[in-house]
Amino acid sequence: MTTRVLMFRWIVFLLAAFYFAEQFWVREFGNMDKFGWQFRYLTIWALTGSMISAGLMLRPGWGTPGDARGEVLAGLVGVINMMVVVSYWRLYFTDPALVNGDNTPVLHREYYLHLLGPLLQWIDMLWIKRAFRRYAPVAVWLAVLVVVYLTWTELVVSPLNAEPAGDVTNGLPYPFLNDMVPGQRAIFYGITFVSGLVFAAAFRGAQMLLARRAAR
Repeated sequence: MTTRVLMFRWIVFLLAAFYFAEQFWVREFGNMDKFGWQFRYLTIWALTGSMISAGLMLRPGWGTPGDARGEVLAGLVGVINMMVVVSYWRLYFTDPALVNGDNTPVLHREYYLHLLGPLLQWIDMLWIKRAFRRYAPVAVWLAVLVVVYLTWTELVVSPLNAEPAGDVTNGLPYPFLNDMVPGQRAIFYGITFVSGLVFAAAFRGAQMLLARRAAR
């Protein structure tokens, strides 16, 4: 691991660790007042994964191209980050209230969580670690994570929280979900999962192209 790579990875890890720790004291969204705290949000699941993956890349050997350790996790986190980024900005540009409700977002946090942090993770995943060498394991673990997250939000978080309140239900972490009937939410979840599989395929294709360029 070169000095530049080591410095880059420390920056990636420390930024992720800072914003992860910040979630425990920031009060803008009332995270600590609701059951599930900040872990109601897929964004924080992605941030947590980014922090863990970045930490592993600092271990001797783990961040080396061709070393299988940490590859699937890095690929999975990359896909989840892409799902978060695309979903967030698509909804935000439709209507910021769909994701933020009545809260005014803090710009440095929003841009890190939904742009800079994922970008840094993708750079390490594709250009440094070159981790996205296997599609199938990432797709399988993506399916597992989606099922776990939906079970958590639909069956645990929503029944135990009164807010956000919508026209149909309450307690789901993102305000717009509470205005959807179960069938509509199922369709939205399905489309989001399929988009994750497409993102995974795109990352695999990008990794193959980068590998060909490096072999020249």
